[in-house]
Amino acid sequence: MATGSGAQRAEILQGTLDLMVLQTLNAMGPLHGYGIARRIEQVSGDAVQLNQGTIYASLLRLSQKRWISTSWGTSDKGRRAKYYAITDTGLKQLASETESWERTSAIIGRLLNLPAKG
Repeated sequence: MATGSGAQRAEILQGTLDLMVLQTLNAMGPLHGYGIARRIEQVSGDAVQLNQGTIYASLLRLSQKRWISTSWGTSDKGRRAKYYAITDTGLKQLASETESWERTSAIIGRLLNLPAKG
């Protein structure tokens, strides 16, 4: 996975990308892989840049776990494309992972706001 321009771009952990994909599908409905990647890039303000291999590795993992389903359809450009949709199991996982992420980020936030000694 590529990160964007300069030092401002963050590396994304594998599990974090999977969470972003699940949330994107939850918010947007069924999308093809390219559409998912572009939406994540757009929402991140282009801070996250996803190459094709990275997004498809995530989609394969999520599909194998049955957190997303696949179906064939036609893209906006009239091409045959595989579409991905979040499943009921994926919605439960999204809720669980969102809760875990919020708990972890709150802990890190508290630690980063500790007063410096000295």
